[in-house]
Amino acid sequence: MCGIFGIVGEYDDNLATAALAKLQHRGPDFCGVERDNNLFFAHQRLSIQDTHHRSHQPLKHANILLSFNGEIYNYKELKQQLNFPFTTNSDTEVILAAYLEWGEDFVSHLRGMFAIALKDGETLYLFRDRLGKKPLFFMQESKAFYFASEIKALTPFLKHKEMNFDAMSSYLSFLAPTAPHTFYKGIEKLAPSEMLIVHHGKVTRKRYYDILNTQPNILTNKHDALAELELKLEESIALRLKSDVPIAALLSGGIDSATINYYAKRFGYNLQTYTLGFENFGKYDERNNAKESAKLLGIPNKQIELSQNGYIDTIDEVFATLDEPLNDPAAIPLYHLFGHIKKDGYKVVLSGEGSDELFLGYRQYFEYLEMEAAKKVFHKNWLKKYFRSNFSMNREWEWYKRAFEGEVIFRTSSEKFTDMQKNILMKKNIRDGDGFLYLKSLRDNFENSKHADESIWFSYADLQHFQAEHFLAKLDRVSMAHSIESRTPFLDHHFVESVFGINPKLRYQDGITKGLLKELLHNKLPSEILSRKKKGFSNPYGEYLYSSGRVNLIEEVNKKTGMFKEDVLAHYIQTARKGRFKQHVWGLYALSHWINKELL
Repeated sequence: MCGIFGIVGEYDDNLATAALAKLQHRGPDFCGVERDNNLFFAHQRLSIQDTHHRSHQPLKHANILLSFNGEIYNYKELKQQLNFPFTTNSDTEVILAAYLEWGEDFVSHLRGMFAIALKDGETLYLFRDRLGKKPLFFMQESKAFYFASEIKALTPFLKHKEMNFDAMSSYLSFLAPTAPHTFYKGIEKLAPSEMLIVHHGKVTRKRYYDILNTQPNILTNKHDALAELELKLEESIALRLKSDVPIAALLSGGIDSATINYYAKRFGYNLQTYTLGFENFGKYDERNNAKESAKLLGIPNKQIELSQNGYIDTIDEVFATLDEPLNDPAAIPLYHLFGHIKKDGYKVVLSGEGSDELFLGYRQYFEYLEMEAAKKVFHKNWLKKYFRSNFSMNREWEWYKRAFEGEVIFRTSSEKFTDMQKNILMKKNIRDGDGFLYLKSLRDNFENSKHADESIWFSYADLQHFQAEHFLAKLDRVSMAHSIESRTPFLDHHFVESVFGINPKLRYQDGITKGLLKELLHNKLPSEILSRKKKGFSNPYGEYLYSSGRVNLIEEVNKKTGMFKEDVLAHYIQTARKGRFKQHVWGLYALSHWINKELL
């Protein structure tokens, strides 16, 4: 797990070195740089596998340079297949050998998480892993091409900072900018499963993998499906327990983290687990549930408490870590939690991201499925006219409008500001359907695939954006800010393919969130854990935002930018004070904070 950075073309060495230093937190164990005319190719290393200096990067072989961020869990198996004079025990060298054997198709042989920069002669290849666990950003100018693991290493090369409207618009819609957009005009990101080729200044981008290529309905019998899923889940967790440094795990009161820790213990790893709670806010606290889970599973658990002052005082630091607006207030407590884990000496942490999206863990998935039936209502033309003339700010209004107009209803679980809400809030006119344009390529992929069940669309859209650009972006930045590698067993692509290959109705036919996963675990996890109501990583961000007075920044910045209608903005802020539209307002606050710092 590391930071990668490079420039192909003209560059100033002092500026390049200073930009690279901005990634030191991602790899404090060693910094390697290969310099040449029109080339600056660098790596910040966090030593996890083969910590010996022989595995430092960039790795050089003949006219090939390689800088790799991530973990390849099947590298030992691949090593047995490759005819190469290996000199290390690292997965990096296996990537190089795989490239020499299979060319750019080597990436299809990798099982793991990765951002890879590989330069072969005059050609530069960039790869982002299938599910977007590791980030990779880039920018192109007339005389140089730049790439980096984080945006902060690229902003020094911008001639001036200008906001990308598409990033801002998609952020308001879906909590994070959709790929390829970033908030900085001129800087883009690779999407999950995407590769980029730079040859003599020409840039080519293409998708090398798609989950939807998984054959649907391979397994239609529930017993067979459960057996296959259990096999793949066990395999995924076992692979992610391999490390040359100590491993810890997160523990909430829920099923996902309990599942990971159950299997880890079964495989002989009694992992230290961590849980965070909030001072004087018991309704958001999972410490009691986590304590009970730890006791039932027989594993150690350390509980961390965060105060209001601790939360508020860290906002600026966390926002700087994220580089651009991300509408997820849980980033602040998660940042604190990883800070404590680092102090205890851990470099690797297991986390449960992905389970909700794969096993329909959000109640609204079932609401969307029911709403699909509204498309068949006999009097929908009358209802369409009625809804258009009786607007409500509630998102359900938008859902029904889409149903009666025959549109795609589901636009990721991360949808926050609907198109109509954005149009009413912003002074710039927002067309109906604006948000869907940012997801249209994903929907096209779905409609051109062999999958037809809408629940597969739910999972696909959420994995490609809600997970990759929201949850995983947050997890990567806040963990790597503390030089910690996060591993997510539910997002192993073999496991994900297994879920996509079963009859999708098996996931929702009983009407229970995560019903299939719960059935898989019913004789493993205690019933107290399986029957708990989903809580999520809740936190008192709304209360903190108002009591600290920081919410005022939204209107202060708007007076300078004039982006939003003052009366509608004030209405959102007042309504959120009473508990509704809280995350809408947090998103506006994160946006205002970035604009104030970067543009004003």
